[in-house]
Amino acid sequence: IHSFCKKDDCNKENLFNSLNYDVAAKKRKKDLLNNKAKIQYFHQEKWIYVHKGSTKERHGYCTLGEAFNRLDFSSAILDSRRFNYVVRLLELIAKSQLTSLSGIAQKNYMNILEKVVQKVLEDQQNIRLIRELLQTLYTSLCTLVQRVGKSVLVGNINMWVHRMESILHWQQQLNNIQITRPAFKGTTFTDLPLCLQLNIMQRLSDGRDLVSLGQVAPDLQVLSEDRLLWKKLCQYHFTDRQIRKRLILSDKGQLDWKKMYFKLIRCYPRKEQYGDTLQLCRHCHILSWKGTDHPCTANNPETCSTSLSPQDFINLFRF
Repeated sequence: IHSFCKKDDCNKENLFNSLNYDVAAKKRKKDLLNNKAKIQYFHQEKWIYVHKGSTKERHGYCTLGEAFNRLDFSSAILDSRRFNYVVRLLELIAKSQLTSLSGIAQKNYMNILEKVVQKVLEDQQNIRLIRELLQTLYTSLCTLVQRVGKSVLVGNINMWVHRMESILHWQQQLNNIQITRPAFKGTTFTDLPLCLQLNIMQRLSDGRDLVSLGQVAPDLQVLSEDRLLWKKLCQYHFTDRQIRKRLILSDKGQLDWKKMYFKLIRCYPRKEQYGDTLQLCRHCHILSWKGTDHPCTANNPETCSTSLSPQDFINLFRF
């Protein structure tokens, strides 16, 4: 009898373990299916409905943080057409909208920023642009951390101090970049005809890039001082009225377009132009990247879309 009872207890224990295993296996399978569904759902929907108030059909409203989480900025920074757009958006958020982001959105912001820095370290491009972004963010965080209790900064103060330390580390990494020359020896910029060099320089939209290019070689220094080059740059960024208010004459009595440009950028915002932007459908109020399909009921969805500048995007969420 004792042997039989012991065997029966053993069978019960095996049955119990088997049931536990089946339950655990089913739970793992269910979790896996749920995770796959969530991942597919996240990747399929790269648009967001923008509504600014509650209705009978929709409760609540879309926030800047929600839009920031849903519009796949992590992939956008890998696209050269969208890179500058995302960086400008990160800069505007750093200047005035950090406290508008939820805790998850703030974490997402820092993750995207880290990916931007890593991309710059690998590509060795847009170094100055990202340095300025990091400095803007660090300055804003210094102000917000000092005003803890007076402003809404989600998260523990120690976490934000750690993030500020990360920013300083990224800045140091950017400062330590050593531009490597390409291994192959082919045609260089200075080997091109002068007219072609000038044509390429006319496509630069930042005067600081012209100055930097002029420091590479004596011949480029002469080209970078071309009056017509700086005149076109001024006319591209600023209106005739703005230019007339900031006229500067050289010693020869001619307009000094280079000095005027640097004077104008201190007084007026420069023109912004991007290869790709976010767009808002006026018919269904859906926000998405250009070329991204969204469930629009308009007969001609293409005619209903309006391109948004980074500032326009921020303004959508000011209630």
